[in-house]
Amino acid sequence: MEYNKGNSLKEILNKKQVFHNNRGMNLENDINISNQYYIDTKQAFIYKKPTPIKILKVDYPSKMNRTGRITIKEAYFESPSTTDYNGLYQGKYIDFEAKETNNKSYFPLENIHLHQINHLRNIIEHGGIGFLIIRFVEYHKTFLLFADDFFSYIDHNQRKSIPYEYFLEKGYEIKEKYAPRLDYLEIIKEYMEVSK
Repeated sequence: MEYNKGNSLKEILNKKQVFHNNRGMNLENDINISNQYYIDTKQAFIYKKPTPIKILKVDYPSKMNRTGRITIKEAYFESPSTTDYNGLYQGKYIDFEAKETNNKSYFPLENIHLHQINHLRNIIEHGGIGFLIIRFVEYHKTFLLFADDFFSYIDHNQRKSIPYEYFLEKGYEIKEKYAPRLDYLEIIKEYMEVSK
């Protein structure tokens, strides 16, 4: 918001405060902004996958409805979605799920569905790079956990959650920056170099 005679200094400062307070609090938004940066700078092509829906009923615009928009009135999800994001980076297929948790002590496994786990297992089995990006909102920390470390945990533990300490031990913290907002490809690049 720029200063002009219609805006008081207090309004400007309040708008800046709202922006600053919300910055980085929405993981999906941060990833989308980062992915757009990667596309714009030709580093990678990674995007959010749309959820497949079956439309049953629509409402077409009438002369009274001046928006001119067709409104979906009834629809359902056709099939369970796999993971949130996929794409290519340096010739490698990348696939990952992104989740936020308000819990300070652990990440609940109920947030990751069985079909998503099976999907990530298939990605790894076929040579792709799979991982989770998990944000612990209370700590303002975001971690990348590679699928192999995720599978190692769920295959050898009966718990219904992954402790925060496991992310500190096995995960990679993604530092928030200006551009890209969440530079998770920095971690992927190091992983690829070590895996050669």
